[in-house]
Amino acid sequence: MILWFVAYGWIIVTGFMHFIIDVISQYVRGIRVPSTETTFYYGMNTAVSLGQIILGVFGLILAQKAPQLLNQWPAVILTVTAAVGWLAISFIFLPYKEPKFISAISALLVIAAAVSSLVIIKK
Repeated sequence: MILWFVAYGWIIVTGFMHFIIDVISQYVRGIRVPSTETTFYYGMNTAVSLGQIILGVFGLILAQKAPQLLNQWPAVILTVTAAVGWLAISFIFLPYKEPKFISAISALLVIAAAVSSLVIIKK
């Protein structure tokens, strides 16, 4: 069960880090000139980080209020799908290595938690 808390907590922390680094920091420093591309950049990064934060918060709530649900297939498959999707998006669309590394850690944490849940399911 601890692995689920670690995985969801990591997703929340990285979502906030992503938003602070890629949106707030660049906006405050004025790095990007106003344009359609800049709007797309801020919008895409805001959506990705908000999605991470929402998934992590809902996961933590689920792990805290109904931990038995994390031993059932729907919750496990949903979280693994989200982690693999995030990993695929970061490898396909993001040119930087840091998001790839962070999403790989998240995917490994989620897969480790899922495997531990599957062991519990089989018992």
